[in-house]
Amino acid sequence: METWIGLMSGTSMDGIDAVLVSFQGETLCTHATRSSPYPEDLRQRLILASQNQATPDEVGELDTLVGALFADAAEALIRESSADRSSIRAIGSHGQTLRHQPSGPARFSLQIGNPSIVAEKTGVTSVGDFRSRDMAAGGQGAPLVPAFHQHYFGSKTEDRCILNLGGIANITWIPSDPNSSVTGFDTGPANALMDAWCQDQTGRPYDENGQWAQEGIVDQALLSDMLSDAYFERPAPKSTGKEKFNLSWVKTLVQRHEEVRPEDVQRTLLQLSVITIVRQMPQSPAMVVYACGGGTRNQLLMKELAQALSPIRILSTAKLGLDPQWVEPTAFAWLARQTISGLPGNLAEVTGARGPRILGAIYPA
Repeated sequence: METWIGLMSGTSMDGIDAVLVSFQGETLCTHATRSSPYPEDLRQRLILASQNQATPDEVGELDTLVGALFADAAEALIRESSADRSSIRAIGSHGQTLRHQPSGPARFSLQIGNPSIVAEKTGVTSVGDFRSRDMAAGGQGAPLVPAFHQHYFGSKTEDRCILNLGGIANITWIPSDPNSSVTGFDTGPANALMDAWCQDQTGRPYDENGQWAQEGIVDQALLSDMLSDAYFERPAPKSTGKEKFNLSWVKTLVQRHEEVRPEDVQRTLLQLSVITIVRQMPQSPAMVVYACGGGTRNQLLMKELAQALSPIRILSTAKLGLDPQWVEPTAFAWLARQTISGLPGNLAEVTGARGPRILGAIYPA
């Protein structure tokens, strides 16, 4: 049986998620999963580099270090699952995004985690650099997971919206009508701003279950200021990241509201995520929302989303057969399969590219 590995680290920069999967027709089977947290000193270096606070030498070094960690994550997954290495067709390695600039005169998306190191250390063909070709074709280079969402989560009887709650939130609208187009885009922050503010104010990397946010109240003036950002009104296709929605963005706005308490800022940031997600969703009362990503573990965020969406239901992608933590790494295993098979991996209507493109570069074992 042919298997594939997917490796992913998102905008939260907290570590590497790895999956070993197989694709048999329309059936997806998850054989093994693993999460490998980044060492804290490396995580801090990555955060600084993502804020343009790193020299070219430091970025090059991080590319090598992260590549080695991605390879180690794949090796540990193979070892712990007792997988037959010869049956693993390829590794799809997204790498770690440092900067994503999808607009301007010289657009780019920079992922580090050298795929040559992954191929060399594992002895398995690897696929990386998934975003560049879409951008070369005029696209945003993101989000790329909607093509996977359409393939495995699409339904002929139910309109579905797949909501990914990573550092950044993105949605994929999959209508049941085969004559209607799939759409998808980044709505704005999900966990990124809450994590950054929590780290800055408490020293904790994230607000577990939204407990700290629950101690605060929404500051309506601050929320209004945040919602005035032009990104939220921009039409799709669009994508964003920590280049825009970061701690500096929060602090600049908080300085205009000097009386607001830290816990109130946290609660307001959570409400910002809820409102911007719900406002940008398709208006379809018959649809069902299926959530995935790390934000699904934030109980307060999920509670507020459920209330804001009511009577529309919000469920976990586990209801569709895939645990919410493993959707994105599985998507990159699937994208590697598309690349190896010579098939497109993007949805041009999502990214804005001039058409379907085969994504990624292949690094032979």
